[in-house]
Amino acid sequence: MAVLHPRHQRTTTLAAGSIVVGVVVLGLKFAAWYLTGSVALYSDALESLVNVAAAVAALLAVWYGALPADSNHPYGHGKAEYFSVVLEGVFIILAALAIIRAAYFDLRAPSPIVQPDAGLAIAAFASALNGAWAYLLMREGRSRRSPALTADGVHLYTDVATTAGVIVGLVLAVMTGWLILDPVLAIIVAVNILWAGWRVIRMSIGGLMDEALPAETLDHIRQVIAANAEGAIEAHDVRTRRAGSRTFIEFHLVVPGSMHVAKSHDICDRIERALRAAVPESSITIHVEPEEKAKHTGVVVV
Repeated sequence: MAVLHPRHQRTTTLAAGSIVVGVVVLGLKFAAWYLTGSVALYSDALESLVNVAAAVAALLAVWYGALPADSNHPYGHGKAEYFSVVLEGVFIILAALAIIRAAYFDLRAPSPIVQPDAGLAIAAFASALNGAWAYLLMREGRSRRSPALTADGVHLYTDVATTAGVIVGLVLAVMTGWLILDPVLAIIVAVNILWAGWRVIRMSIGGLMDEALPAETLDHIRQVIAANAEGAIEAHDVRTRRAGSRTFIEFHLVVPGSMHVAKSHDICDRIERALRAAVPESSITIHVEPEEKAKHTGVVVV
C-alpha cells in the first residue's frame, strides 16, 4: 500500500474527523427534532445526514487523490476530489427535495411544537460545534488546496446559517403561535440548501474542466519566471491548471540559438526551483525554443 506524504496524511485525518463530527451533530439534531416535532428541525437534521454521507465520500476522495502518480495515472490522482465534490452537491440537492416534500405536508396541517426550550438548546449546541469544525475545514482546505475539504467546510457553514435561521424562526413561532412558520422555515432551508448545492457543484466543474488559476496567481507565476530566467529571452504560452492539491504549470522558454543545452537546462532548473517555492506541490513543464521562435508577447525576462 502506498505511503502518503505527511501533508496528505493531515488532510486525510481532517476528512475522517468530519465523519465523526457529522455523526455527533446528526445525533444532536435528530434529538432536537424528536423533542419538538418541528419539521424545520427535521429538515435541519436531514441536511446533517447528507453531511455525513458527503464526509464519507470526501474521505475516500482525499485518500485516493493523495496517492502518488503511477503507470495508469501519470499525472496523479488529484482529480478524484472533484468527483467527491460533485457527489456532495447531488446529496445536497436530494436532501433539499426531501425537505420540500416534508414541508408541503406540514404546511397543509401544521404540527404543534413541543418542548421548544430543550430542542432549541440542543440545536444551538450542534450548530456551534458545526461552526467550529467548518472554520477548521475552510482554513485547512484552502491552505492545503484541497477542494474536497473546502467544499465540506462551505457546506457546513451553510448548515450553520440554516440552523441559526431555524432557531430564530421557531422562537418567533412559539412566541406568536403562528405554527405555519415552521413549514415555511423548512422551505426556506431547502431553497438555501439548493443554492449551496449549486455552489459546491460549480466549484468542482472548474477543476474537472481544467480552468486556469486565478489571475492574481497567474501574474505571480509570470513574475517569478521573469525574475529567475536570466540568460533567456522570453517565456510565452504560460498555461496553468489544478488537479486536487497539485498545480500544473507549463510554458515555452526562448533562449539564444547559440546557447549550450547544459546552460539552458540550468536556467530551467533555476526557474523550477523558484516556482516550486512560490507554488508548493507544483508540476512544471518547460519547452526550450531558439530565439527565432520568440513571439514577443509573453513574459519578458528581467
